[in-house]
Amino acid sequence: MIVRRLNELPDDRVVSGETWISRRLLLRDEGMGFSLHDTLIKAGTRTEMHYANHLESVYCIEGEGTVTVVGSGEVIKIEPGTVYALDQHDKHLLEARTQLRMVCVFNPPLAGPEVHDATGAYPLID
Repeated sequence: MIVRRLNELPDDRVVSGETWISRRLLLRDEGMGFSLHDTLIKAGTRTEMHYANHLESVYCIEGEGTVTVVGSGEVIKIEPGTVYALDQHDKHLLEARTQLRMVCVFNPPLAGPEVHDATGAYPLID
């Protein structure tokens, strides 16, 4: 059994970018077939992402914002209790009106140190 507490995560499991902080609870080496993250998106920010190498599901537990599907222009309101799944490697724009707290699941699982590249994707790490 794996037991992990958010307030006890080692520094190497806390990864951040300009608009976000990802606390990585489960990673590839745990062997679960997915990775699990508790992510904060800073209030007033816009983050363009395109997970070309991963599928992601996102569950909002705090805050308000929107996610826009770049290809279609569809805008989805994000609030606590909203889940969205990027099942088509959708290029998207996440806008945080207030700080968002999201629970994110990635498949394939992240190894740990990944940050967004110039295209908004996480690289695959061997």
